[in-house]
Amino acid sequence: MNRPATAVQKFDPDSAYLLSACEARRAIVDGLLSAEEMVTACFRRIDEIEDGIGAWAHLDREVALEQARAADAFRRRGLATGPLHGLPVGIKDIIDTADYPTEYGTELHHGRQPDHDATLVGLLKEAGAIILGKTVSTEMAVYGPGKTRNPHHPEHTPGGSSSGSAAAVAAAMVPFAVGTQTNGSVIRPASYCGVYGYKPSFARVSRHGVLRQSPPLDTIGMFARDLDDLALIADVLLRFDAQDPGMTPIAPPCISRILHEEVPVDLHFAFVRTPAWEQVETVTKDGFRELIDELNRRHPDCVDIFDLPDLFAGLFEDHRIVMEADLARNFADEYARGKDRLTPVLREMLERGQKIGDREYDAAVARMPDYSGFLGQVFEDYDAILTPSTPGPAPAGLDATGSPVMNTIWTHCGTPALNLPLLQSPQGLPIGVQLVGARDDDARLFRNARWLLNSLND
Repeated sequence: MNRPATAVQKFDPDSAYLLSACEARRAIVDGLLSAEEMVTACFRRIDEIEDGIGAWAHLDREVALEQARAADAFRRRGLATGPLHGLPVGIKDIIDTADYPTEYGTELHHGRQPDHDATLVGLLKEAGAIILGKTVSTEMAVYGPGKTRNPHHPEHTPGGSSSGSAAAVAAAMVPFAVGTQTNGSVIRPASYCGVYGYKPSFARVSRHGVLRQSPPLDTIGMFARDLDDLALIADVLLRFDAQDPGMTPIAPPCISRILHEEVPVDLHFAFVRTPAWEQVETVTKDGFRELIDELNRRHPDCVDIFDLPDLFAGLFEDHRIVMEADLARNFADEYARGKDRLTPVLREMLERGQKIGDREYDAAVARMPDYSGFLGQVFEDYDAILTPSTPGPAPAGLDATGSPVMNTIWTHCGTPALNLPLLQSPQGLPIGVQLVGARDDDARLFRNARWLLNSLND
């Protein structure tokens, strides 16, 4: 699903869907491309391949084209345009949009139409983005699969819960998309679909107007086919919103600027196998062995193997307690009025969550700073953590979305994470490299990712 290297040189509005977001932005600024042409090209691509992928929950061509024409008219007036002017974006179907339904991936909310946009959707519109449509979410953004297939192999899962967002970007239906992660719902599908994925530090993007699953864990994330594109949309979304009580008013990170700064010295990475290493497949272990050897060959002592202490053995159970107890509370209405219409996996999670007492829940939440505090010490010695994004390539079958086990620690600790699509299986399925940074140091994580990519391409 990679775009041809000649896409820009042989620029044609009909193939504008192949452009990265940054390339399309330059073309629009230079007057070579209109927002309407960009949106039309994306819909042409969707018409060609959507039936075989199923990335979209809701599309309205006229709504999107109306936004695009308004953007073009605004630009013709000579007025200042935003950083995403004329660029289409897909929005996961658990994020409120006034122009499209938001049904949470479940028939229990069929026809639900919000009156207002989520804060993040408003920020995207303010920056000039065109909301192309709503991407498929798994059921209530948990584990029950939607209709989406993996663009690299239709008989393999795209991951979840942000399945439609990852697949739409991978298939070049849209240059970038927004998803969410409460366990592994951004990094996992990004890995399976072979795109760049970004889970920011906890509470750096507003969750106001987004389905509430677990407030201590819920995080907004993004997908793109290029690291610069991720930085572009991240700089729009990482803004304080007092309507999200989990956020604190700190300065935005200016990722697009810092991304291209030179690092003062060669970087030092910790390769962390995590307590779930026995679940990692041989093909992934082999790929990381080659990756680490290559980095250490090019930059001696670049990567150390680092094992987390026994403290982290209990994190996975703590995460389950927090997540399932919160799901039971926040999805109580859905369970009461339609438990028989929920998938068994979600129903069982809710029933387990109902049995978790306040004392057990509070104890699990109280231990969260212990885990994140230890990671803070790790980042005093290392610039970033290297670890697999997933145990292996996307599993065959569409009845499950794969394991989030390689993402749980970083979500639980609120650290930023990137999926870098660097490896693949012998069958050609993507395997992601996960780069994890210190909490609230998202811009440096991007800069370190750029250094890593450049090091491997030199």
